Amino acid sequence: MTDAKTRIDETVKANDVVLYMKGTKEMPQCGFSSRVAGVLNYMGVAYQDVNVLADDEIRQGIKDYSDWPTIPQLYVKGEFVGGCDIITEMTLSGELDTLLEENGVAYDKDAADKIRAANA
Repeated sequence: MTDAKTRIDETVKANDVVLYMKGTKEMPQCGFSSRVAGVLNYMGVAYQDVNVLADDEIRQGIKDYSDWPTIPQLYVKGEFVGGCDIITEMTLSGELDTLLEENGVAYDKDAADKIRAANA
């Protein structure tokens, strides 16, 4: 598990935004992963996707790394942000915008506003 932890640590520190998910950003393989990837894609956030279905060590390792039992998991600037429910809530409240802005991560503010308007 140390190898998985090292690989995860290197990935989250080398990329501004990382999404550990089932499937890929182009082809999510679960509804929760699809929702988070969809938000990031729509908002134009550049992020590294990691398909946990392709590597059992990473699939379990990411749960141990974050001490969070579910996937997807979003990291911004090396910090664990949350899973699907948390990212959904943060998107709708504007907290995700703030987090991205504070960390210098580019995103489309108009797209974020459209998500909120569509869910109001």
